Amino acid sequence: MSVSGDIETSKYQLHRSIVLVGMMGSGKTAIGRALAAKLAIPFLDSDAEIENAAQASIHEIFERDGEAFFRKRETEVIRRLISGPSGILSTGGGAFMSERNRRTIRQYGTSLWLNAPLSLLWERVRHKDTRPLLRTPDPYQTLSEYYDARLPIYRKAEVELLVKPDATIEETTQQAITQLLKYPSILEAAG
Repeated sequence: MSVSGDIETSKYQLHRSIVLVGMMGSGKTAIGRALAAKLAIPFLDSDAEIENAAQASIHEIFERDGEAFFRKRETEVIRRLISGPSGILSTGGGAFMSERNRRTIRQYGTSLWLNAPLSLLWERVRHKDTRPLLRTPDPYQTLSEYYDARLPIYRKAEVELLVKPDATIEETTQQAITQLLKYPSILEAAG
């Protein structure tokens, strides 16, 4: 597969879209962008698409319309994005909790769970005010509760990648490729 511009033809052949799932702070956007660049394929972010459509931040949407409204839009956006050409799709932390989203992801792509330890997640999100679900009196406790509640659902992902606290984005991206290459129906080395 080649893309326009100076990017060389990819050394890989992607057969199904890869949908990154996992907790807030697990690196879905950063790894998604790097993975898409490495595979020379499009990168999409469901949260960014929702924000663009609403002309508001995720926080503003939660405040103005509530979480139920946001989740409905999220489902619509994920279905639209994943039913297009194969690529990398980063989703919000709660997207995979929806049975409907999981079915859609399985139908059109492959879920890749970025499994990061709670301590790393906290380190990454504790100083950010862009996480509406953590706007509570005890954000660490809230994060911990979400983590415990969501783990059983994230385990339903088709592919799991353990995110190492000391790994760089490049190292984690290469680990993702190595993991995905174990599934030739998803990703193969070209040539």
